[in-house]
Amino acid sequence: MELPDTSKARVLVVGDVMLDRYWFGEVERISPEAPVPVVKVEKIEERPGGAANVTRNVAALGAQAMLLSVVGADEAGKTLTRLLNAEGIETSLHEDAKLSTTVKLRVIGRRQQLLRIDFETAPAHEVLRAKLAEYQQRLASCDAVILSDYGKGGLAHIAEMIQLARAAGKPVLVDPKGEDFSRYAGATLLTPNRAELRQVIGPWANDAELTEKVQRMRAELRLDALLVTRSEEGMSLFSAAGMQHEAAVAREVYDVSGAGDTVIATLAVMLASGVNLANSMRLANRAGGIVVGKFGTAVVHLDELKG
Repeated sequence: MELPDTSKARVLVVGDVMLDRYWFGEVERISPEAPVPVVKVEKIEERPGGAANVTRNVAALGAQAMLLSVVGADEAGKTLTRLLNAEGIETSLHEDAKLSTTVKLRVIGRRQQLLRIDFETAPAHEVLRAKLAEYQQRLASCDAVILSDYGKGGLAHIAEMIQLARAAGKPVLVDPKGEDFSRYAGATLLTPNRAELRQVIGPWANDAELTEKVQRMRAELRLDALLVTRSEEGMSLFSAAGMQHEAAVAREVYDVSGAGDTVIATLAVMLASGVNLANSMRLANRAGGIVVGKFGTAVVHLDELKG
């Protein structure tokens, strides 16, 4: 499939940002204090995560990316800003003095994740209102909107954000969280994974039952489409035209963390570049197959999608 010119596509990303920290080390003994491995840390890496990783993926695909979010007035927030600025990504990160920037610390030993420690608090209402006002101003200058919900409280006004985007004629793609998708009503496209969808509609015995349940929910929530990422089963797109399925791209899976970020970023960039939804899904499926072969929160570049 021929790739479009993505250089003029403008994508606004709003959502929960976080800092992904990795401590790599060797495990050579068990602690005398408790039956746990002792990790001698030899290397530390820091990467933008959550909505920040979505934005990095948008930029890696050659589009113009803009990130709007909330961080704490702390070291992690400053690190996140520095990492994004170093990649030339335009950001507007509202500072909340009472907020701790979300940090996910992963301890890696012998090429395996041994432990993950999360630091997080919810942002203040006043900061979120200010972010909403800026969101409304920035809508006019974008071609597509991604709302990246990680359940950290940064998208308290998501229903209003969806309405504003649709009123402005902008496609709005949502990466959802939680057991209630009603807050995403009216969105152009939802991109839950298999486990997230099962939480909402319950289990299904076969594709026919899955299609019936999804299409009913899609109609109730007035969604243009819903794309389910199904891990080794590939991904399925549900719309008024029916269901369209793409098989998984066969390759070694190294790390699935952040794969959903790559998928929704690819969909948004392709739609903003004039590609139809079906072909955008094919390219997103290809991108997802590439990124799971990389370690940690990673990106896929446009030239990797060729072929």
